[in-house]
Amino acid sequence: MRHYLAERQQADVVAVGEAAGYQGMRWSGIAFTSEFDLLRWGDPYRRSSRRPRPWKEPSGTIVHGVLEDMGAERRLVLWNTVPTHPHLEGQPLSNRRPTRAEVAAGLPYVQRLIELIRPRLLVGVGRIAAETLGSSAVYVRHPAQSGATAFRAGMRALL
Repeated sequence: MRHYLAERQQADVVAVGEAAGYQGMRWSGIAFTSEFDLLRWGDPYRRSSRRPRPWKEPSGTIVHGVLEDMGAERRLVLWNTVPTHPHLEGQPLSNRRPTRAEVAAGLPYVQRLIELIRPRLLVGVGRIAAETLGSSAVYVRHPAQSGATAFRAGMRALL
């Protein structure tokens, strides 16, 4: 995380998603980012799982694809309203919608990040993030569940 934020000291955009997913942030520590992305980035980034193949998150693949196409990877900080991984009880390799309490617990971290970065643009990726951030955020469709095309169009229009 230290390297990720240091590389983005000049970022003028913060894009906030919902919560850590089991194929991405759970392993990388970075929103919308999987081990596959970390390997692409190279040193000092590295994997944290012991799987034969690195985790690859579908939403993260879409997010990083758009950022890479636009040359905006380091212009933007990715974050989540819930920095932990909400999952179904007894099923750590699942995702579930975060509770209101989980969102409330994560909000101070999002607010502090925004205070520190002072982005020109704050993007709420998905309804939960956009509603949590309030009127200061611009809504963009989450890339999951058939939202890839709308997400790509929304981010291209904003960036």
